[in-house]
Amino acid sequence: MSQPVDSAVSAVRTYVEQHRAAFLDDLTEWLRIPSVSAQPDHAPDVRRSADWLAAALTATGFPTAEVWPTPGAPAVYAEWPSSDPGAPTVLVYGHHDVQPAAREDGWHSEPFEPVVRDNRMYARGAADDKGQVFFHTLGVRAHLATTGRSAPAVHLKLLIEGEEESGSPHFRTLVERHADRLAADVVIVSDTGMWSEDTPTVCTGMRGLAECEIRLHGPDQDIHSGSFGGAVPNPATAVARLVAALHDEHARVAIPGFYDGVVELTDRERELFAELPFDEREWLRAAFSHATAGEAGYSTLERVWARPTAEVNGIGGGYQGPGSKTIIPSSAMVKLSFRLVAGQDPDHIEKAVRDWVAGRIPDGVRYEIAFSPATRPCLTPLDHPALKSVARAMGRAFGTPVRFTREGGSGPAADLQDVLGVPVLFLGISVPSDGWHAPDEKVELDLLLKGAEASAHLWDDLAEHWQRVP
Repeated sequence: MSQPVDSAVSAVRTYVEQHRAAFLDDLTEWLRIPSVSAQPDHAPDVRRSADWLAAALTATGFPTAEVWPTPGAPAVYAEWPSSDPGAPTVLVYGHHDVQPAAREDGWHSEPFEPVVRDNRMYARGAADDKGQVFFHTLGVRAHLATTGRSAPAVHLKLLIEGEEESGSPHFRTLVERHADRLAADVVIVSDTGMWSEDTPTVCTGMRGLAECEIRLHGPDQDIHSGSFGGAVPNPATAVARLVAALHDEHARVAIPGFYDGVVELTDRERELFAELPFDEREWLRAAFSHATAGEAGYSTLERVWARPTAEVNGIGGGYQGPGSKTIIPSSAMVKLSFRLVAGQDPDHIEKAVRDWVAGRIPDGVRYEIAFSPATRPCLTPLDHPALKSVARAMGRAFGTPVRFTREGGSGPAADLQDVLGVPVLFLGISVPSDGWHAPDEKVELDLLLKGAEASAHLWDDLAEHWQRVP
């Protein structure tokens, strides 16, 4: 017979607290490895980080823990089958590589020598993402110890990549190559955060991303604007007109077909967003901006989390030095990015953008347009049973019902959804003040342990409440 909920919560919390010191010692050892995937000099460190994690997962009890090579940095795969053959299979995703960091960037301590101040651990990777990967090791041990199991209630798999901070260039190929071994009923991403320390939340989706660079060429060289101006096409003017036509008067993207397939916000989702303690003035300070702007008819959070966008990331052409140089430039360029929401297909967006650009380039101007590899959006419906399990597990850990958010950014989790054909859910405990990618990155230790508690509760809840669809 299972324990009453309050006893189970107490048992997990006690176990986590009793093993806190050893857990933090191990995490500190891992954080000392400068696994910076973006810097070639640290390639051996990234490999060392993968080896360290595989060994740690073996010590945790995973019967399978392997380092998977890629043409870039290695990933780590681990698997622990349940004793129940019919249990759901869960794949946990995270990454063990980190952003570059140096003391001279503004750190108050060495970024790869973790220190604890005011119950916070400061180190590169403490929150993004080693801390949030590692709390699953403590969580699964607590799960086993408090339930008397010898194996998890679910078939538990982990895939921890080593190139997320470098754009995951080999991740999709890795997933495709190992799709059979990675097969799962649901993916849990622990590379995300919560609204705040006082408002625990579960993310239900991330936007996708498509981006391109457009280069326009007019005269074969810069030419005199007095001798030729007004009589030949100007590529800088063409770029300006292209950018001006990107949105309509309501700040909607004006590219035909751009909104095809968009999954609209439900009334319930809009209500849930509105319940969050959002302070627009505080948000503007964090954005270093002086006003909000965007698509008419939507709130700021709705625009950031649930609406597609088109942004100018860079624009240039012609003379940029001091004083004047009266020329018609020979070339100009613009960089565009498109954040995509559920229902949008990056391939369709690329075609729509190419067709739109082709129809707006004047005669006498040549152009090239190049797209980078796209990231697909992902979204989990609020009524999905696995999402309910995540929310209950978080609620038990924090002692309060959780709320729901989305994230405006993009990540490789959508590749898992796309290749494996399963829903992606998010379990993270980081808060905005943790300073991902910034000097003095940190993690709140109490929240880190709450993450371990939530992980411990989740496996039982999924096994008990989720009836899988064959």
